[in-house]
Amino acid sequence: MQSNSFTGPAQRVVVLGTGRVASQLVPALVGAGHQVVAVWGRRPEAAAALAALATGAVAVAGNTPLPPAAVYLLAVADAAVPLVLQEITFPTDSVVAHTSGSVPLAVFEIVPGVRGGVWYPLQTFSPGRVVDWTQVPICVEAHDAAAETLLLTLARSLSPARAQLVATPQRQALHVAAVFACNFPYHLLGISQELLREASLPWTLLEPLIRETVEKALGSLPFQGQTGPAARGDTPTLQVHQRLLAGHPAWQDLYSRLTASIQAQPEPKPPQL
Repeated sequence: MQSNSFTGPAQRVVVLGTGRVASQLVPALVGAGHQVVAVWGRRPEAAAALAALATGAVAVAGNTPLPPAAVYLLAVADAAVPLVLQEITFPTDSVVAHTSGSVPLAVFEIVPGVRGGVWYPLQTFSPGRVVDWTQVPICVEAHDAAAETLLLTLARSLSPARAQLVATPQRQALHVAAVFACNFPYHLLGISQELLREASLPWTLLEPLIRETVEKALGSLPFQGQTGPAARGDTPTLQVHQRLLAGHPAWQDLYSRLTASIQAQPEPKPPQL
């Protein structure tokens, strides 16, 4: 369970959701000294299991009334945010924030009785992996200044140096960038792993290359560090690769499209300071 040096006021929090984000958020909030008073979920057994991680927390399901809290965090799938907002009756004038990167703040217009906000942790969450919340950027936005301050203070209790205000348009752009930085590479690495399996080669052969690629990208402009046959215009090698991918037409097409994108990339712009 995570703890840090935050000395701000402890808050009563209700977490709605039992998925990947909620499963790491509940123990993180407890570790930061907050009181998770309830966990809501559509599956009672999942809500009960997560509530058991917080002393005194109760499990809530369906449209059962929620207990009083300073903040209600919707840690549910993006598409479920408006559905949950309409399904649950929140206490009047309560601060309710979703944890989505793509859902706009305007979604709260469907529930005018609450003070809507966003509390978006920019990280990938997976079962069995514990996240260091002190290193997670948390993007906050709210309809009113008091709710914004409350959500930002809550964010800083977990991530003192990386919590910040980010408006919807910038947060949505950040979310798209995160998909390119995290989700798409996972798919490409999966393709790499399968190609090695078909060639009876161990996945570990690529580990040093993958680590160096990530470390180099974090220390420079990725476009400037681009290497490989596409970047150097090595047509014979590109043709060999295309032939080797003939048994996987979808991957062959992806290879061609990525090659074309690399070769069409203009000179990189300097980074924003």
